[in-house]
Amino acid sequence: MTTNLSFDRWNEIFNDEVLTAALIDRMTHKSYVINMSGDFYRIKETREWLK
Repeated sequence: MTTNLSFDRWNEIFNDEVLTAALIDRMTHKSYVINMSGDFYRIKETREWLK
């Protein structure tokens, strides 16, 4: 699963703090969370195309 929102903003989507906490807890249990930042392939490709 990928998202551009940090976990602390997921409640904006689900509108239920208990449900959101349970969902995050179950998804991250025995998982690896990778925080990616920087230019993404699609953005880089679009910038090159616009030149």
